[in-house]
Amino acid sequence: MNTSLDPPANPRGAAPVPPLVVIVDDEAAVRDALDSLFRSIGLRTLLFASPAELLQASVPDTPGCLILDVRLPGISGLELQEQLARHGIALPIVFMTGHGDIPMSVRAMKAGAVDFLPKPFRDQDMLDAVAGAIERDAQRRADNAALDEVRARYATLTPREREVMAHVASGLMNKQVAGLLELSEITVKIHRGNVMRKMGVRTLADLVRQAEALALGA
Repeated sequence: MNTSLDPPANPRGAAPVPPLVVIVDDEAAVRDALDSLFRSIGLRTLLFASPAELLQASVPDTPGCLILDVRLPGISGLELQEQLARHGIALPIVFMTGHGDIPMSVRAMKAGAVDFLPKPFRDQDMLDAVAGAIERDAQRRADNAALDEVRARYATLTPREREVMAHVASGLMNKQVAGLLELSEITVKIHRGNVMRKMGVRTLADLVRQAEALALGA
């Protein structure tokens, strides 16, 4: 599975691309049943019989989730979860197993799994788990996009403006910032105004939130 995922095909003006459910299970009957279930509600699917097949494939970079059997040929589903995490692939995972136990479930959930369904499971339980996973992935992508925008805005600041932003966001008054940076208070006010404009915020609270997202420290 490529760490640089392929972008979704969604030309301007086209309908939104449905979420993608990636299914990894060595039983063809299970793969086919899940494929039919998800497609019946308008989701796209990709089917793999083993982790090796998944890791060699190109998966579109689109909101979705991963359905993993715990016991798979080659490496286990839990080992695949760890390997994907090391590569920075953050698709939410719903585990399923016919041989699950409590320690296995706890390990999967601690590593970030959305749900852990024992076989046989009800179709509705699987649909609910997948809906939650897709919602989590969409939120993660929205958060990442928002952070990318903040980083892009921050990159437009001058070194002095970055200093002023860090100090102001830490709670210092203009006069205090001026003393620390050996500037006049009016100069600090000008820099502060430039920071607010370039960062696209109107209130100090919004600027503080951006500084926290960027992990800035004065």
